[in-house]
This record gives sequence, structure tokens and C-alpha cells, in this order.
Amino acid sequence: MNRILKEMIEHAENWPLEDQEELAEYAREIEARRTGVYTMSDDERAAVGKGLAEADRGEFVSDELIAEADKRHEG
Repeated sequence: MNRILKEMIEHAENWPLEDQEELAEYAREIEARRTGVYTMSDDERAAVGKGLAEADRGEFVSDELIAEADKRHEG
């Protein structure tokens, strides 16, 4: 580990939890790029689980809502 990275990690130990989590997210993205394997965070895993449960119950966004969103993003 290079000196700068080691010092940053030592400083990060005193950061607020939210900032530490943000740094960890960046590290996960770098690791995924290098290895081709992305490890989901607990929040992402929960969101995917929620989405799958909604799909299992047949809860989908209406075609009208999608069309309206598409209109806002045309450009």
C-alpha cells in the first residue's frame, strides 16, 4: 500500500460513518472494475430484494408513467 493511501485510510477512521461508507463504495467500484466481480452493499441487496418481491406480486410501474418519464428525458 502506498504512503498516501495508507494516510488517507488512517484519516478516514475519524470521518463520519456516511463518508466512510462513501469511500467504501468507491473502493467496491474500483475492485469490480479490476476483477469483473461487483459485490453489492447491504443497501443494494435490500433494494434488489424489495424489487424482486414487488415483481413477484405483479407490482409494476404503469406504461403511462413510463411514457411520461420518457417524454421528460427526450432531448
